[in-house]
Amino acid sequence: QVQLAESGGASVESGGSLRLSCAYSGAVYSNLCMGWFRQVPGKEREKVATIDDGGSTTYADSVKGRFTISQDYPKNTLYLQMDNLTPDDTAMYYCTTMRVCQLAPNFWGQGTQVTVAA
Repeated sequence: QVQLAESGGASVESGGSLRLSCAYSGAVYSNLCMGWFRQVPGKEREKVATIDDGGSTTYADSVKGRFTISQDYPKNTLYLQMDNLTPDDTAMYYCTTMRVCQLAPNFWGQGTQVTVAA
């Protein structure tokens, strides 16, 4: 089992920044990839960013150049630095694990809400 706990969501103005954190524990290391997804009510979940055990990252086109995913292994924490936020970034953000980055997530956190005002 894997436990994931997100934090850092908040309401900000357009152009602002936030850093999301995901504290993880359990059998995380059987999964070679971690990532962030987001969802707006009525829409499909969107893969925002992933990072594998080698440190390789991927980003959705909509966030490239604005978001940065990183991982602090000693602290067992995954981060998502979000800069130049726009109202389109408003969503519930979820921390996830995947066996490999190409597969669907196998564990999800409870989510943290990000709201960006125009």
